[in-house]
Amino acid sequence: MSDAVKKSRREFRNIHAFADLPNYRMPLASIVSILHRISGFLLFLLLPFLLYLLDQSLLSEDTFAYLKGFTSGVFVKLIILALSWAYLHHFCAGIRHLIMDMHIGLDKDSARKSSVGVFVVSLPLAALVALKLFGAF
Repeated sequence: MSDAVKKSRREFRNIHAFADLPNYRMPLASIVSILHRISGFLLFLLLPFLLYLLDQSLLSEDTFAYLKGFTSGVFVKLIILALSWAYLHHFCAGIRHLIMDMHIGLDKDSARKSSVGVFVVSLPLAALVALKLFGAF
């Protein structure tokens, strides 16, 4: 009787990274989480460089003027914008993760809404930084 009423079991297989991952559609919450990790790593790597620039800018008026001229280039402004976005996104996503650590908003719908909220807050703030960097106001 056990052979006749055998239930079919789910088949689990290995995921092939190059074949399966490009077709996998990640939810928005996972994209926010991955970007949180990437922005944190970027900030961690560039923190010594930023502290060095701050130290050099505080040495004298001449070094401050030199660094002010250095940051007027478009490429440097784009790097500053990327760092600003990384900080703003990491901050907003960090608040989201802290709220989730308190076991608030762990269900699928709330996680999606909070991940949308991270983008709704961080992207306009980064746009304001871009406008300020490139001289709109």
